[in-house]
Amino acid sequence: MTILEHPAVARVRAALSAAGARGEVVVLDDHARTAVAAAEQLGVSVAQIANSLVFAIPDRPIPGERDVVLVMTSGAHRVDTQQVATFLGVDRLERADADLVRERTGFAIGGVAPVGHVTTLTTLVDVALADHDVVWAAAGHPRTVFPATFDELVRITGGRAASVA
Repeated sequence: MTILEHPAVARVRAALSAAGARGEVVVLDDHARTAVAAAEQLGVSVAQIANSLVFAIPDRPIPGERDVVLVMTSGAHRVDTQQVATFLGVDRLERADADLVRERTGFAIGGVAPVGHVTTLTTLVDVALADHDVVWAAAGHPRTVFPATFDELVRITGGRAASVA
């Protein structure tokens, strides 16, 4: 099986196609588990990498499961969890553990894509990504990414633009 045939990557490709996204999934030469590694391999700035970070909302549980939010942030930023919590109208956020990330997204940490999740997620997209003509997001595997514009990323995720840093 090739990387493009990996089930998680195939799910992302199908979601991108269904959403009418223009960018194609690109296979990198090596694993890119960090924004810096992805940027180096793509020859772009780290600010053009759209990191997918999953946070748990511990004080607002959904019956039978924990509530989560996906924050798409520029690789040049660290998410201000209190600022995001305030934006969402909750008391606080916690970084989701690997099991919760996989349960809610269907992806392992390092390959969490902004689309193709196994559950519906609240998604925020960092307004700083709008500063770039093209941004790159994970595509279901640590060696896959896809290009998009900020507006396209907001559209295909069903997300909301937000200041997250």
